[in-house]
Amino acid sequence: MLLAPQALTDRAAQIRLLILDVDGVMTDGRLYFDDTGCESKAFHVRDGYGIKLLQSRGVELAIITARFSPAVAHRARDLGIQHLFQGCKDKLLAYRELKLALQIDDPEVAYMGDDLIDLPILLRAGLATAPADAHPELAQQIHWQSRYQGGRGAVRELCDLILQAKGCWPELLLQASQKGHC
Repeated sequence: MLLAPQALTDRAAQIRLLILDVDGVMTDGRLYFDDTGCESKAFHVRDGYGIKLLQSRGVELAIITARFSPAVAHRARDLGIQHLFQGCKDKLLAYRELKLALQIDDPEVAYMGDDLIDLPILLRAGLATAPADAHPELAQQIHWQSRYQGGRGAVRELCDLILQAKGCWPELLLQASQKGHC
């Protein structure tokens, strides 16, 4: 169900909300525990910068994850992501709550997930996406798949796609070349 380039651009241009899964999307999916059982995760800095660029252009960001992790709460705060749903066994319920609160419809939502638990949202989102290393079953259900793996630039590639579709890219490049940041 991968979209042709123009159809993909048309969908991406409508996006007002990007929702991300965490494990396997914002991270590489591996879990790290120290001797005391404390969990840590690694996040890609370029993914974070892409998120900040989207926010600077008025796109809302949210995280919906089935697990609970203080590291995720810290990363969300660091990035200014105000909509954080952790421990969601029913991700669709959180998705519906979020759409209602923000008064956003399915065509205005992009979602990136990597496994079967993400299918209920992927089947509804206007732009359903996945990292390169997502579960193979998702390839039949999504509109676009990143060339990059989860935690290794997939989120950034999606952010850039949305920014380009919205026509923001030339201005961002100009700002970056003049100021070193956007």
